[in-house]
Parts: sequence; structure tokens; C-alpha cells
Amino acid sequence: MDYSRKGPGAGERIGRTARAARATAGHIIAAAESRRPQRLVERLWGEFTEAAAEARSLMSGPSWRISEDELERRYNHLVGTQNLGEAGVDPFGFSPDYVKKIIPVMEFLHRVYFRVETHGIENVPENGRCFLIGNHSGQLPFDGMMVGTSLLLDRDPPRMIRSMVEKFAIRTPWFGTFCMRCGQVTGLPDNCRRLLQQEEAVMVFPEGARGISKPFRDRYKLARFGHGFMRLALETNSPIIPIGVVGAEEQIINLGNFEALARVLNTPSIPLPPLGLILGPFAMWPAPVKYRIYFGEPLHFEGDPNDDDAIIAKKVAVVTTAVEALVARGLKERKGVFI
Repeated sequence: MDYSRKGPGAGERIGRTARAARATAGHIIAAAESRRPQRLVERLWGEFTEAAAEARSLMSGPSWRISEDELERRYNHLVGTQNLGEAGVDPFGFSPDYVKKIIPVMEFLHRVYFRVETHGIENVPENGRCFLIGNHSGQLPFDGMMVGTSLLLDRDPPRMIRSMVEKFAIRTPWFGTFCMRCGQVTGLPDNCRRLLQQEEAVMVFPEGARGISKPFRDRYKLARFGHGFMRLALETNSPIIPIGVVGAEEQIINLGNFEALARVLNTPSIPLPPLGLILGPFAMWPAPVKYRIYFGEPLHFEGDPNDDDAIIAKKVAVVTTAVEALVARGLKERKGVFI
């Protein structure tokens, strides 16, 4: 074939293109012939079957339910540690009576559905102000719910945590009331400062919406932490408890975010699950993955809360590294997504 009319180097370019095409075809054929996807499906199905058997075993007996006497004891301890008004509600809308009513649902999700396993929960102090700082993921905030439920049901004595949440959540009809009654607070510095001054345990996910809405390809990769929590920790002399949550990344697979629709609806993100077009909103129901929650040892920092960002960033990096180490430990120790 005569390549002379195609200009200098045309034959070489066509040759490279042909070789690349053959290589690509070879990769496609190898992938089609590979049993890796089949083995992955078989492994996940085996894990799911084992998890289902465990859940059935729990459901067939009373072992997963907290006794009425134990629930009353934990409720009374909780009431005695909160700043409640005459109506049994604190200035932010938190109601221990409301939490007591929904404990059966939270307990089912914690004990049976997600089968939460906690490590180092004794690192959370029994009383006094502190920050709980963790990784955020899963498209819906079940990770925060499971951390809070763990401290209510697995820690003795129990500890109520106050989560800083997006303004969008508090403004949402019904759901906003649910959040407030369960102790969650709009994530504003003044609100956080007031809670810490009242010796509360405050949970913050410094990744914010960037963390919870990350696509599946970025699972367990922490987004950049904001600096606000560190400035408040320095200002209020609050220790920081790093938290690593493993399992939530797989509860809802997100292929990407529908950013245009999110802007129209004024929401932080609109995830795109694989079966979204078929199942609609039901595609957002979380899979029964197994949660592992790791509470690290308290970190103490000193310094001026008004320091330059560069100085604050170094302190934030210490917390980020601690959270990453806990997540890495959880990934190493887990046997699978569902078990």
C-alpha cells in the first residue's frame, strides 16, 4: 500500500493505530474469557448467604433485643446528663423520649441488618466535651446513625452524641424534625461551640457532602477535611476521637452525581445508583453490608485557634492520618463486604 500521499510519518502512525487496536481487542477478549467477574459474583453471593443466615439466627431468638430494664436504665442515665427543659426537650430540639421510642428500629438496623461491630469504643470518654471525627460515606447518613447507636447500645454507660448536619437536612419537612429530635444540629460554628461548652460529645464529618456522595471508584479515599473543627477544638480545649467506618461505602453503589438536578433541587448531591432507572428511589435502599466502626485514642492539640491556615492544616493532617489508619485497619481485618 502506498502511504506517500498521507504525508511524512503517516505509515508509522497507521501502524501504531493498528497495533493499539489489536492490543485493545486482545484485552476485551481476555476480559470476556476471564472468570474474574463470575468469581466476584460467586464470592459476594456466598457472603450474602452467610450474612442472611446470621440475621435469621439473630431474629429467631431474643439475643439481639435489649431488655426493658436495660433500656430504662440507659434512658434514665441519658436524661440525667442532658440539658432538658420542662417539656423534656433541649434548646436544639433533642428529645430523649423520642429517641427511646425509635430505639427498636435503630437496634434492628444496628444488631441485625448491618450487624455492627465496634472496636475501641472505650476510647470515647464517659463525660466531658469531645469531638468525634470520622470518614463519611454511603450516600445516606446511616454511618452517623450507626456510630450514634453504638454509643447508646454498646457503651456502658451510654453516651449521647450530637451530630453536625447539613442545613439541607434540617430544612427538609419531617426529616428535619426527626434529625432534631434525635439530637442532630445544623452544622454552624456557633451551634457546635455551644454544645461543646455544655460538655457534649459532638460528631463531625469534615468531608461533608464531598465524602458522603463520593462515587464508588473513590471508595475509602478521604476527601479533604475542612479546618473548622480544629479551630473549635483549640478554642474549647476539646479532645478529638478519630473514627474509622468500614462498610458504608458499599451500602449504595454510586456511579456518579447528577449535579444539574442537584442544583435545581438545591441539594448537596443526587447520586446515580446502577439500578436507578429501573427501581427509582428504591435503588437508594442500602444493602445489608456489615459495618465495622473503629474508635481511636483521643488526640489533644494546643495552639491559637486563629492561626494561619497553614498551621491549622498541619494539625488537621494528623487527624486525617489517624482516621485513614483506622479505615485501613478495618479494610485489612474484614473478611468481606457482607460478613
